Amino acid sequence: MKEKYLSYLNQNHSFDKKTMVGIFSLMIVITGMFGFFYEFIFYYFNGGMKTFYWRGANFLPWINIYATGSIMIYFLTYKMRKKPIKVFFISMISCGILEYFSGLGMYIIGNGMRCWNYNQEILSFGNIHGFVCLRSALLFGIFSLLLIYIVVPLCFYLAKHMNKRLFLAISITLCSIILFDEFYNLLFARILGLPRASAIYQKLGIPFVNFK
Repeated sequence: MKEKYLSYLNQNHSFDKKTMVGIFSLMIVITGMFGFFYEFIFYYFNGGMKTFYWRGANFLPWINIYATGSIMIYFLTYKMRKKPIKVFFISMISCGILEYFSGLGMYIIGNGMRCWNYNQEILSFGNIHGFVCLRSALLFGIFSLLLIYIVVPLCFYLAKHMNKRLFLAISITLCSIILFDEFYNLLFARILGLPRASAIYQKLGIPFVNFK
């Protein structure tokens, strides 16, 4: 196991374009779901450990900004994987910037809509306009270490050892299902007047976090 891990750090890994699509698809699935379960647990504690809240706006347990951030971090830090401190700080700063401008953009475009608000959360030290705080940036740095040193090696291992067609079929199918869910709730439901996941879950009595 140690030798395999050292080979991940020391060797140059090259995959064909189709396999890289499969690897990125799997990363999108894993990291988006990781983000959902992190927030699912966090907001349980933030709400006084009384209620579990559904996070995100999809039917499936997946949050897009974590997946987006994971791809960004891969391109920014993969070649620096021998230097975890650099990976941590580059990830912390870049994810903080991504979170701030994502939150600000949604606030401006959505007429005051907030999908998160650090003004209403615990441990929100270093809070900037409710869109980013030091705690979130530090956690994103830690999560990026998990990405580069656990998730990416796992994806590489599966890509190398699984049958190529099977690997691509599983990873791309899972990613396609999640992205269809995302685009349905983000675009299709709005354009066609169809029920969104949040409206259906609220009718079922599933609690959401409401920010102002």
